[in-house]
Amino acid sequence: MPVSIPQLRAFVATLDAGSFTTAAAVLGIGQSAVSHAVAGLEREVGGPVVRRGPVAAPTPLGDRLLAHARSVLASVEALEAVVRPDTARGTVRLAAVPTVCQGLLPRLRELWAVTLPDVDVQVYEGDDDEMPEWLEAGTVDAAVLVDPDPFPEGGVVVAQDEMAAVVRRDHPLADLPALTLDDLHEDGLVAGGGGCEHQIQRLHELDGQPFRYAHRVREMSTMFGMIERGEGVSIVPTLGRGMLPPDLVMVPMSRRLQRTLVLTGPTSREWHPLARALVGTV
Repeated sequence: MPVSIPQLRAFVATLDAGSFTTAAAVLGIGQSAVSHAVAGLEREVGGPVVRRGPVAAPTPLGDRLLAHARSVLASVEALEAVVRPDTARGTVRLAAVPTVCQGLLPRLRELWAVTLPDVDVQVYEGDDDEMPEWLEAGTVDAAVLVDPDPFPEGGVVVAQDEMAAVVRRDHPLADLPALTLDDLHEDGLVAGGGGCEHQIQRLHELDGQPFRYAHRVREMSTMFGMIERGEGVSIVPTLGRGMLPPDLVMVPMSRRLQRTLVLTGPTSREWHPLARALVGTV
């Protein structure tokens, strides 16, 4: 018996949910059916794909299969949406970087709740590099890309913002009208938080400086905590202003660098009809 769609759905749902029990609830079937489907997939591919334990995790073989399974399911869901009489109904997966998730998506989701009331928009948060990878692999159906080049066919600009410095409210730099990279390097630049590293690198290029930093982190919460403790300063998009703790402030950069945010579907496969619906309403 070849690999089946229900087997792939059970496999992906189990890893996304972290357990067979939760996957069963998500899929609306019994736990034994999920376990049976995953076991059937393992027989077909010749080895275990899910590591059983307190939290279900992919085996090395499962990890290699996961992106392909997501891509297959995305294509199947797109096909199902096409043949349904009402295509503006169902679930669509949307990826975005943290500042977009916090500063832009709430407004877009309010819009979609009115214009597409029967569409459930599931949000996946990642960094700049993960967005196009998830989109093309079928992990998500749509994404808000940052400064995509080339501009994706069918995409639409949903916002623009620019980079700004973040310092403590009681820092001497907070009272200046604008800051330079040299100002920030004197205190120690914390780079990378929330997937903004590409823009910080670009600011260095525009200033003719080598990219350098005192600290490099991944999470914006980590970066904000370091700034609050006086361990450095940073640069983030102005869209993230609402994410700042009360004792941090944004100060404009003397060299302005704008970001363009584009809502789009994949370039290497057909768009999910609900992805087109999202784009068509903004």
